[in-house]
Amino acid sequence: MTTLDLSRPAPKRLDGEGSVQVKMDPAVRIETAKVFAVYGKGGIGKSTTSSNLSAAFSHLGKRVLQIGCDPKHDSTFTLTKRLVPTVIDVLESVEFHTEELRPEDYMYEGYNGVMCVEAGGPPAGTGCGGYVVGQTVKLLKEHHLLEDTDVVIFDVLGDVVCGGFAAPLQHAERALIVTANDFDSIFAMNRIIAAIKAKSKNYEVRLGGCIVNRSDDTDEVDRFNAAIGLERLAHFPLLDDIRKSRLKKSTVFEMPSTPELEAVKQEYMRLAATLWTGEKQFDAAPMRDRDIFDFLGFE
Repeated sequence: MTTLDLSRPAPKRLDGEGSVQVKMDPAVRIETAKVFAVYGKGGIGKSTTSSNLSAAFSHLGKRVLQIGCDPKHDSTFTLTKRLVPTVIDVLESVEFHTEELRPEDYMYEGYNGVMCVEAGGPPAGTGCGGYVVGQTVKLLKEHHLLEDTDVVIFDVLGDVVCGGFAAPLQHAERALIVTANDFDSIFAMNRIIAAIKAKSKNYEVRLGGCIVNRSDDTDEVDRFNAAIGLERLAHFPLLDDIRKSRLKKSTVFEMPSTPELEAVKQEYMRLAATLWTGEKQFDAAPMRDRDIFDFLGFE
């Protein structure tokens, strides 16, 4: 019978080795743009936040590319006013012969010049979303589309920890977490922080802060942030005009002006300016699951 020698240190593995996670190509990198990856609990409003943030960057005069990383491929529809074909769709149409593709086959111009790409994904249970994200960035590099881009925003699918979750972290400088002021959202944020912290050992990505969305108050998020060493970058209230903007396939910048909506627009502009000029990063210490239950008042 073979025994395991626990006195010897385990050999260091490359990211993804020993798991079913797709391995990333270290040669495929985004080198010239500021790159942000937006995470958060499923249904928290990541796509709405990402699209409005892209619009805000465009109003700062930046050349923006938003990459949707969810098989639902609805990240950019408030920018383009439609569900655009995905990278995986167009790759399948040419039997994955990438040399046959042109940029206009998978990249679409949206509101105020924001360029939009939907990575898409394989059918449920048949493949890894991380592969699709990797192929998307590879295509963008091959067609030199990243050389004329100032900001790249990855809108990442929620509540997963597989290669689809990890793929944007290879490219991003900062990971941003969208949360609400409630237990489930903060619990999910805590788990995402732990995952990003683990990935930062292999990648250059760092935690950039959190964005409170769909919440009139921020007290619980602020209390949690103070306990773990994180900061709130922006706050967007539970405002019906924001909900209506998505139903109307519009960014908040295209909606009829109201005092409340003008405040939201200014908050997005402030957030974009902060992210563009700032270099904030946080070495937050996530709580254990049991501890966060106790911290938020659950018995």
